[in-house]
Amino acid sequence: MTSLDWIAIGGFVALFAMLAFRVPIGVAMSLVGVGGFAVVAGWKPALNQLAISPLRTITDYNLSLIPMFVLMGVFATHSGMSRELFRAGQAWLGQLRGGLALATISACAGFAAISGSSVATAATMSNVALPEMRRFGYSDKLATGVIAGGGTLGILIPPSVVLAIYGYITEQDVGKLFIAGIIPGLVAVLMYMACVYVAYWKHLPPGAKVSGSERLQSLKGIWAVALLFIAIIGGIYAGVVTPTEAAAAGAFLTALIGILRGRLNTRRIMESLVEALTTSVAIYTILIGAMLFNYFLVITQTPQKIAAFLVHLDLGPYPTLWLILGFFLLMGCILDAMAMVILLVPIVFPVITQLGFDPIWFGIIVVMTVELGLITPPIGMNVFVINSINKDVSLVTIFKGIIPFVITDLLRLILFVAFPAIVMFLPNSM
Repeated sequence: MTSLDWIAIGGFVALFAMLAFRVPIGVAMSLVGVGGFAVVAGWKPALNQLAISPLRTITDYNLSLIPMFVLMGVFATHSGMSRELFRAGQAWLGQLRGGLALATISACAGFAAISGSSVATAATMSNVALPEMRRFGYSDKLATGVIAGGGTLGILIPPSVVLAIYGYITEQDVGKLFIAGIIPGLVAVLMYMACVYVAYWKHLPPGAKVSGSERLQSLKGIWAVALLFIAIIGGIYAGVVTPTEAAAAGAFLTALIGILRGRLNTRRIMESLVEALTTSVAIYTILIGAMLFNYFLVITQTPQKIAAFLVHLDLGPYPTLWLILGFFLLMGCILDAMAMVILLVPIVFPVITQLGFDPIWFGIIVVMTVELGLITPPIGMNVFVINSINKDVSLVTIFKGIIPFVITDLLRLILFVAFPAIVMFLPNSM
């Protein structure tokens, strides 16, 4: 191995050592990126990168959709849209055996369409759905498993912040990525509902009768969500607006709807702005760290060398793909979804393009893979969020509850790897 190879290996060792000591991923990548670049090229070029990269990242027009979608999700949460989605699901599905579990999954899907965040979806539904399921006799294992699994839909169903970051890193059309996530998202909802019946049939409480008038009344509460989804995704699909314009329009419309319905006052708007700012700063810190770390990868030629190594193994396209996805699944045990995409995609993307896989399709596959990291031990972010809100439910109970959903996710991943045309149907029609 050359000296550059040893420097690259040392950089990765230092990065994972810092992560083991709970150094924030953005800070760790920044330190390794600048330090590693300095070892190869000297401190002056490294410090120049440190001066330029943050400004370049926070002023990038294409990345401005991230704080807008984050703000839209916060406005939606503070406007009570999540409760209305759950009530509508309860009205239409609650009469079925296990109907509240199905209603929770449908509400997670609906909220994902206006939040773009799995953690926000899991946290919101923990407050909305868990008390109701407990009241009707659902076990904590089943209830928290449904919420943790359903919460993962937040980064798959568009608009998705993780998909937007993938598009930025790989220079792919974010609009096509959003549209490509629609069918996999719907399939995920149906498979999760089937999972509830297959895995928990004997433990599902009976449903409660709901009148036809109550069902119709429930639809009045979700018109705002439907309007937002149609305006954003429909506008992108029709080519009327760009993803960035759609994000800004979505944030504005969500705030306007909340104000007109009397759900957002001055205090709540200010709280929403502060919460969105805090979340956006955290995301941008990771992105800046990723930019600096990527300069280190480029100067050591790490992506090219890894691509050459994997291609020269001559395993064939699909065995190599499964090797990469297996590595993603392994890393999901120690990294969160966004960190995995930012850290690993620049390394493996050259391999994917050399093997001839579609970059849009691979983006959806990556998101479905990192979804598993949100519910698998020891770092499963959704599990820890639910536990932090409901401290009387142990982590072991929640992890037991999500096992059937992990199996379902693996089956779904196999399905879309085997049949990429399902994923590409809508984006190819744009």
